[in-house]
Amino acid sequence: MTRILITSALPYINGVKHLGNLAGSLLPADIHARYHRQAGHETLFLCGTDEHGTPAELAAAEAGVSVPDYCATHHAIQADIYRRFAISFDHFSRSSGAANHALTQELFERLDAAGFIEERTIRQAWSATDARFLPDRYVLGTCPYCGDAGARGDQCEACARLLDPDQLVAPRSAISGARDISFRDSRHLFLKLAALAPRLRQWIEAQAQWPALVRGIALKWLDEGLRDRCITRDLAWGVPVPRPGFEGKVFYVWFDAPIGYIAAAIEWAARSPQRDWRDWWQGGDAVRLVQFLGKDNVPFHTVSFPATLLGSGLPFKLPDLIKGFNWLSYEGGKFSTSRKRGIFTDAALQELPADYWRWWLAANAPETSDTDFTVARFADGVNKDLADIFGNLVNRCLAFVAARFDGVVPADGAPGVAESVLAATLTQRLAALRSAHDAAEIRKAAAEARAIWSLANAYLAEQAPWTHFRGNPERAAVALRTGVNLVRLSAIVAWPFIPGSAARVLAALGEPDGIPPFPDACTALTAIAGGRTVAVPPLLFAKIGTEDAARIRARHGGL
Repeated sequence: MTRILITSALPYINGVKHLGNLAGSLLPADIHARYHRQAGHETLFLCGTDEHGTPAELAAAEAGVSVPDYCATHHAIQADIYRRFAISFDHFSRSSGAANHALTQELFERLDAAGFIEERTIRQAWSATDARFLPDRYVLGTCPYCGDAGARGDQCEACARLLDPDQLVAPRSAISGARDISFRDSRHLFLKLAALAPRLRQWIEAQAQWPALVRGIALKWLDEGLRDRCITRDLAWGVPVPRPGFEGKVFYVWFDAPIGYIAAAIEWAARSPQRDWRDWWQGGDAVRLVQFLGKDNVPFHTVSFPATLLGSGLPFKLPDLIKGFNWLSYEGGKFSTSRKRGIFTDAALQELPADYWRWWLAANAPETSDTDFTVARFADGVNKDLADIFGNLVNRCLAFVAARFDGVVPADGAPGVAESVLAATLTQRLAALRSAHDAAEIRKAAAEARAIWSLANAYLAEQAPWTHFRGNPERAAVALRTGVNLVRLSAIVAWPFIPGSAARVLAALGEPDGIPPFPDACTALTAIAGGRTVAVPPLLFAKIGTEDAARIRARHGGL
């Protein structure tokens, strides 16, 4: 049996994340992990907070607390939010932990011994006002490529280009805003990416199954020529550099953060003597590694991190699939913390239950293009898909069992032609759903789940057991018993997307707790036999009214 190793991009520690972060990595990774658990695969889903780098220092300074205290507080806040969103991590780590420090230093030393590290003197930004060297993220300015005035010294978020601080036009300090920036000599360490480029290209060109977005970005980087990358910074907070003469320097956050995926497995394995992290990260073809991330993180996961693993000489697992996502925008523009524009994950849970958000973000996942979230589209999608299709199916079927059969599934009658046709159609639908999940095509998988819900509704409408209740009770019993099994099936295929609601339906049907196995088409319509007592669950989804939508939009900067 193949082990399925899944990672989601590490959310940065500074502040609560918005819905775009959820849609672009955390949620699709969770849906994929839940599906593989349903399919019976041994699955390990890892993530954690990314806690090093300049934004953490700046945020802690603004909050008036130490950086470790700031990170500890915000790790707990984020972990609680993801728990309430039912993100089913096997382990949610911290990049500032001892395991990540030790492994980062070990990999550096192996890269150094293999000749892939080089010491160089570089010109680094110095602020006279701040009386210190400024790491790249402490330098802001205008991007030389696209002209965006808010580019950072490491990357322009507007065009996704990686930058060095001395490339910025009109640089200024992110600490004080001072423009008295000069460039002085400073010693740093570089990862020789250019020397690893041939091995990277051979590996990347073989990944035909990667999304075009991811493969295109990776090959573009290679085609433009890889530049050796500075992996050290003049900061106090981070993984110390184990090299004489580099006291007071730490590793660049993008060097140590992806190593945190492996460190998370080390921490997870340490909890049980039966576990070995090497079975996952050094398990070869017995492991399938799938990584979920936003498109801005693609270069680090297709070039920098694989280069680190390849250069180390250790038998680390490289990704089999890197699933990159486009942007989720909000009401035609960007999410903005400073402008209080957009819905952030903590606020979303105050507005509506997690499953409302999970479903819409999955059904509209920004896979092939950017997706614009609007409250109107969100309300319409939730009302149609969850209330009118799934919720209506559950309620009308189980309410009829309760009203006419005292809650006991009728046992009379034998399946006929209608049920045979239904079974054949379900076989095709379940195969399509499995295929979409296997390919990590989240939006398509949601569409296939919705199609099964619609098929179930159509069957009940056509067979109308309530019309046969008196004149042909055996036919009514067959149709209703089949309907109950369709409710079960619909809840099972819904479980990766809306686990809380699906679990409530399955509990009402008397199904066991835990992970519901992926449905077998051969038994999907007969799993619940006549004689079982079922209940009607409380209302699953209240419709979002026009006034509700207007209130949500007004609260979150949509007006």
